[in-house]
Amino acid sequence: MVMLFEKASTRTRISFEVATAQFGGHTLFLDPGFSQLSRGESLPDTARVISSMANLIVMRTYAHDRISLVAENSKVPVINAMSDSFHPCQLLADVLTFIEKRGQIRDAKVAWVGDGNNVCHSWIHAAHQFGFDLRLACPTGYEPNAAILEVASKRVKLMNAPGTAVSGCDLVVTDTWLSIGSESEKEERLKAFSGFCVTNDLMQTAKPDALFMHCLPAYRGTEVSSEVLDGPQSVIWEEAENRLHAQKALIEFLIESP
Repeated sequence: MVMLFEKASTRTRISFEVATAQFGGHTLFLDPGFSQLSRGESLPDTARVISSMANLIVMRTYAHDRISLVAENSKVPVINAMSDSFHPCQLLADVLTFIEKRGQIRDAKVAWVGDGNNVCHSWIHAAHQFGFDLRLACPTGYEPNAAILEVASKRVKLMNAPGTAVSGCDLVVTDTWLSIGSESEKEERLKAFSGFCVTNDLMQTAKPDALFMHCLPAYRGTEVSSEVLDGPQSVIWEEAENRLHAQKALIEFLIESP
């Protein structure tokens, strides 16, 4: 497995490397800054070379079309380990965690509170794929992509009030307000997201047995309080561990598929 990472990573890199090792495989971590990509070799040429030697390519990058370009020129499966548009591997772990804790996710009520970012986009796809209802509470100007919303329009409702979105939900999810690449917008975003922190008071409007998830890293006291992160409804540590198990299932599926 060749891992082409253009963004920093903790859970994604560890889970893929450990998963491959547990299967008896080998990973090769390729930092673009120390490859011929840094000297101008094109992504299509790089993809052709890598796929002639490896069984899988895992890519973590900025613009989503970079992953698409690698996939178009690869002879082996290419896994999206996160782009600016999507984070599908995270959703495999999240859905697995919900099923372990509460049973099937179909027809469940899920609330997303915060930025309409790449993880949010993957939650929208998951709502369509698994058949659950998703309520999105996003500040004005930080809503998810309209075209992506349209894909799951029967399952997703967009609103601005966190309390309305969370009320009666089975699961509450949030993410950092400062995704990789948006750090320069910190002050502007902190103002825009005022009132969107997931607190104990907000969680109390969900169902009594509602779960809380965060893909991590979390910034305590910003998008979520420490009381919620460390509280009895939080499953963030199981969620993080499940990245490993979900990644193993994905690798097995791709290697064994005809």
